[in-house]
Amino acid sequence: MSAMAKKKDENLYSGILVIDKEPGFTSHDVVGVLRRILGMKRIGHTGTLDPNATGVLPVALGHATRLSEYLTDKKKTYEAVLRLGVTTDTQDRWGNVIEEQEVLCTEEEVRRAAASFVGEKMQVPPMYSALKVSGQRLYDLARQGISLERAARPVTFYEIGIRSVSLPDVALTVTCSKGTYIRTLCHDIGQALGCGAAMQELRRTASGDFTIEKSYTLSQVEQAAAEGRASSLIIPLEDVLARYPRVSCRPEGDRLLLNGNPMDVCLLDEDAFSGDGSAFPAEGRIRLCTSDGVFIGLYRYREDRGQFFPEKMFYSRDL
Repeated sequence: MSAMAKKKDENLYSGILVIDKEPGFTSHDVVGVLRRILGMKRIGHTGTLDPNATGVLPVALGHATRLSEYLTDKKKTYEAVLRLGVTTDTQDRWGNVIEEQEVLCTEEEVRRAAASFVGEKMQVPPMYSALKVSGQRLYDLARQGISLERAARPVTFYEIGIRSVSLPDVALTVTCSKGTYIRTLCHDIGQALGCGAAMQELRRTASGDFTIEKSYTLSQVEQAAAEGRASSLIIPLEDVLARYPRVSCRPEGDRLLLNGNPMDVCLLDEDAFSGDGSAFPAEGRIRLCTSDGVFIGLYRYREDRGQFFPEKMFYSRDL
């Protein structure tokens, strides 16, 4: 793509579109469909969902593709259903059944077992996962009948709530850290109860600040695009970064700002800035704008230099 075409692509739409992913689509599939619907190439998802899972999939458009590191390392919330008494090779109902056992545990024992996983834990990723070992995806090896030792990784379960128990099925709501496998949690709860378990359903209801209530199916996006209102579904860049204070520079600082230079404190609007970078929350980051309010980029204060330095620039001059 030429530089001019790339700028046009970025300026077509920029922001986050929260998709309510339907079953049967990979995250990559969703990106491909949106490229067709919106007529642009610069689109990327901010965290995968398994094909059989549904729910919140934030998709970055245009300039927002530069925000990945600010969006992926966030809490996730899921609604899941596990079935006790069955173990599969994929840890969910879509795999091959390895073992079936009688479920003898009580509802109270199920609740205690689930609660025991709350907090910081070490979790062994499943073989059927997209993690790479020596350049190969684990799921590719698993499909060849190869099983490797996997190192346990630290994860955090902030909350595990039980919505209902109708043995052998248990409905859970789980809030956890990035990189956590809910089907592995289901498997591990089954192991703790001594009867095995496999995940039956999975729906992500929140990813960071993005929630299912403000998400759209692909068909809804397509309908909006056909009616010329697709932009109304997109969360603007500035709203995505709203946790960082919005600061304007003084007119004499506009040229430096537009050229991506570090900014002295004296060039910032003193009404919005107390004069000390430490006064700003979120690690000294600010949304920096021109004197007439045009958003330019995310800047971060460096105490060793006494200036704000560009961290992510989002402005491009009109072609």
